[in-house]
Parts: sequence; C-alpha cells; structure tokens
Amino acid sequence: MSDILDTILLLALPASGKSETRTYMASLSPEQCKKDMHMGATLQLDDYPYVHMMHRFDDELKARGQDYIFYKGPNRPFINPYCWGVLIELLNEDYHNLLNKITHKPESAADHLMDRMDAAMAKVGMEPVLGNIPHRIRKEVCAACEADAKKELDILNKTCSQDRKGKTIVIELARGGQNGAAFPLCPPRGYQYSLELFSEELLEKATILYVKVTPEDSRRKNIERGLPNAQGSILNHSVPMEVMLEEYGCDDMEYMISQSDKPNTIRIDKLINDGKRFEMKHHYIPVGVFDNTADLTTFVRGDKKSWKKKDIEKIHKGLSDALAILAERSKKGK
Repeated sequence: MSDILDTILLLALPASGKSETRTYMASLSPEQCKKDMHMGATLQLDDYPYVHMMHRFDDELKARGQDYIFYKGPNRPFINPYCWGVLIELLNEDYHNLLNKITHKPESAADHLMDRMDAAMAKVGMEPVLGNIPHRIRKEVCAACEADAKKELDILNKTCSQDRKGKTIVIELARGGQNGAAFPLCPPRGYQYSLELFSEELLEKATILYVKVTPEDSRRKNIERGLPNAQGSILNHSVPMEVMLEEYGCDDMEYMISQSDKPNTIRIDKLINDGKRFEMKHHYIPVGVFDNTADLTTFVRGDKKSWKKKDIEKIHKGLSDALAILAERSKKGK
C-alpha cells in the first residue's frame, strides 16, 4: 500500500482550527508533505461554500417576499436538520467529479447549484423545494447570487480538473449536536449520521484527521475569528451563537472512537444494495487526533511572512504525529 494517504476527512467543531490546519498543509512543499505528513500535494473540498450559498438563496428569496427554504432565519439553524445530509450528498458528487476529472460550465452557476441541491434533497428523503420557486423569482434570485455561485464553481472546477496522481484529497466539515446532548447523538445530527451517508468510493479510501478542542473553546474562538461581512470566507466567517449551541454544543467523534472494536478507528455500518440483495458493510476508518486545545493554529490566519518558527514547529509536530497514526493504520488495512 502507498505511503501517501489518499483521502483525509478533516473534522472538528467550528473555529477549532480546521481551516487553519488545511491552510498550513497547503503551504508545505511536496517533499515535506510526503516525508512528514504522509501526504501528496492537497486537493481540497469543503461543505462550507454550500452552507454560505444556502444563506444567499434564502436572503434573496426573503427580499422578494418568499419564505426561507433552508434556515429558520438569517442567524438561525436549519429548518430541516436533514440538510446536514444534503451537504454530504453534494460532497459525494464533488468527490466523484474530482476522481473522474468532471467539470461543469453551465449557463448559470446559481441555477445549476439549485438543481444540484434539489437532487441532494431527494437523496436524503426531503422534498426538492427549489424547483417549486416561481420562475420569475427563481431567475431573479439566481441573477443576484450568480457572482458568488460562479466563484465557487470556478474553484471547484479548478480542483476537479487536476491530475489526482500523487495527491491527497482533504475534505473539511464540522458536525455536532445540542449543548448537553447524550450520546449517541440522534440522527441527522453528529458525525455518525453524516459519515454513514458518504459514498462507498469515498469510504473505501477515507481516513480522519480530527482536530480536538472543547466546545467552550470552539464558541470563544468562533467569536474571535469573525470579521464583518466575511460570511463567504472559510477562514473568517462566524457561526451564530444559537447555531453553535444547538448544532455544535458537543460532537460525537471521541464517543465513536471509544465504541470501535479496532484501535484508532471509527466503525461505519452501511447498508449496501449490490443489485441483488441488501448487505450490511462495515468500514473501519482510521482516525488520528490532532490536539488543538492549546491553540496551535490561530497564527496561520496571519500573513505567512509573520509566522514564527516556534509556532510552525508546534503545529508541524502535532499534525505529523496524528497523520503518522493514519498512515500506520492504513498500512495494516481497515
């Protein structure tokens, strides 16, 4: 088996250092990636751009006298929490397109994204409601959101058009549950639900790098990192406090690790249809924990020229130790 990790799911609570970790890994040379991190150059996917576009669609619908589709309000949680599954289905499509170098150049990026979201809703058992928007209103909303949608599609197309050979795919997402919730978390919240929705082609290659912080630190750093008018930014957006408490008040990753019957893994049980019958398939996904409770990542948000050697050394060691666990577990087989 190759020493290069194929696909890494970068998981943690908001403002825990995921995006900063991803930014740091992207700054490494190919030699550093391979030698110290067991990684090739990174190809990066993220579900946050879809979260942002859901807000954009809702805002423009509201401005035209329509009801919100995705959220209870501009600073509130999802109306239907199964939207967490919608985000996973969109990532499944992105991953498949990346593996197969599939790109899209639609006449309207916003209209194309609405169609994709409707298809993803259907896959998780939701009503695909974007198709029910009155035609004139939908055209106006798409026109208002086109610049943002095209920007994200251009980034995605650039990623999907690259040669996969020798590279590592990094997929970032955050999941959680209500503050004070008991484990296991009730679907569709938590990592358990979302990870079970990932496609077989992704789960077969996946490993997990989990960035560990406390929910309290997540909430504090979420406030500190927020910049005005930065909701479209991966590094500088801020999650509303109601959402932090209801959706990210805890997370179930360490619980899932504790329940696995193989060390340094989580177990995903997925019902598979092979065309003739249904079969329960067990995936053991290797997990490496990067302990960021001492905040090894915030400095990455600054200009790279200002990064200090001691800070670089700390994040580098923490990541290399966690990724070494993934490489070792992957060599043994899942």
